[in-house]
Amino acid sequence: MQLLHTVSIEYVLMLGYAVTLALIALLLELAARHAHQRSLETATVGFTYHREHDVWICPRDERLFPVFSDQAKGVVIYRAPAAACNSCPSKAACTDSENGREIERRIPQGLEFGMQRFHRAMSLTLMVLADLMLAVELFRAPGIYPRLALAAMLVVFSLVIRELASSLRPKRAKAVTSAEGIGFASPSGFRTDYRPWKGGRG
Repeated sequence: MQLLHTVSIEYVLMLGYAVTLALIALLLELAARHAHQRSLETATVGFTYHREHDVWICPRDERLFPVFSDQAKGVVIYRAPAAACNSCPSKAACTDSENGREIERRIPQGLEFGMQRFHRAMSLTLMVLADLMLAVELFRAPGIYPRLALAAMLVVFSLVIRELASSLRPKRAKAVTSAEGIGFASPSGFRTDYRPWKGGRG
């Protein structure tokens, strides 16, 4: 009872506002992740990704090999051989490119430029606001236990902010090879020396 008497209405309201902001930030992250997953599923419907070989296989059993990668944006582009696509009877329903069907895959730690990045920035802003509210209340709250609770939440929120901010920080672009060692990227980022994978679907 003594603890309840030392906690003011302002303390409870400030704590509630901070938690609400954090929950909204979490919902934004979940919504962005769900939208990105739906977009990826729509773009790759009918295609199967083989992680162990780093290739996609289309419904006509043609392979799409990695031809471009950018770690700064967290993106890898896969392309099927142009000759195979141009002679495919399903080309009209698949792609209008003369260079072969392409698939863009985002690596897990990468953020899409656009709505996903916008949602991440919004989540970060809300978390910073919540963190500032906790920091202000930390100096105003009476009693050791309310301050300890605020300090613990402040540490947790700060760690979340650090994680969100690190994903928005620009990274240095590097050319990477696929899991099969298909080849190195040219100065423009596109691979020109990839070799076909002869493996089966398994």
